[in-house]
Amino acid sequence: MTDEAAGGTTARNEDPLTTPASGGEPGTPLGGDAGGGTAQGGTPAEGERPEARLERAVRAAEQALIEFEIAVETFRVEVENFSRLHHQKLGPMYARLDELDAQIAEARAVQSGDPEDLRKAREAREAVMPMPGVDELFHDWMDSDGISPEAASMLTGQPVRPPKRVRPSEEVRRLYRELARKAHPDLAQDEAERERRDEFIARVNAAYGRGDEALLRELAEEWAAGPVPAEMRPSESEELYARLEWLSRRKELLALLARELEDSAIGSMLRMAPDDPDRLLEEIAEQLLAEVAGREAELAKLVQ
Repeated sequence: MTDEAAGGTTARNEDPLTTPASGGEPGTPLGGDAGGGTAQGGTPAEGERPEARLERAVRAAEQALIEFEIAVETFRVEVENFSRLHHQKLGPMYARLDELDAQIAEARAVQSGDPEDLRKAREAREAVMPMPGVDELFHDWMDSDGISPEAASMLTGQPVRPPKRVRPSEEVRRLYRELARKAHPDLAQDEAERERRDEFIARVNAAYGRGDEALLRELAEEWAAGPVPAEMRPSESEELYARLEWLSRRKELLALLARELEDSAIGSMLRMAPDDPDRLLEEIAEQLLAEVAGREAELAKLVQ
């Protein structure tokens, strides 16, 4: 990743969970003395809660991860933009080379009549006019259940069947009304309780819309059991450690994405000329023009 893309850092070499977001030296262990709140030697300051140092480590990791995400996203946009320019400027030249290769192979096959030359000519022509893939043939025709009703209608000539309508049974309606009365958000006494009820009612509505009696019964049992008691919630330290683990996993995923971007064809080209990618395009264009001229001369000799 270029320094410019990473905002002055290199995503490949930095470890967001060991590099502070601002200030300090790269590689400082996460949770080290961040200044203030700890006694010399890294021990907690007098009167400091045991979770305070862990909380600072989480905040530092969060800030470092944000910086890393910005760097990766910036480089991704650079790769995307350079790929678009590469296709616009050099795509026609690559297409011309493919066409000339096909014409040269066909001319040789005509002259020799050799089965091997004929095979090579067919392969070269197929490279110029590739068959569309399934995704291209059925773009927007496929849904999660396979080919869509509209696409099936076009292929078979049969009218589109209306979607299956679910008519909830009396028992489903009874369960729904009972749950709606018990869990309605307007019955909440505070904002947290309202959010819990909103989320629950959304699930109730979805089950009712599908006429799912079994799920409504499960939801009724869940509501009867009540919210998770406060004493069953994880401790502050457990929540902080869980947050650190999540940040670490997120960092690993971003590192994989950054490596894939850097190792891609376009990413590798950007790394060759991070300061002047336009000049790199011009150099490649000059090389392709020379190859086109060479192919045209070769073809002229074969068909004269």
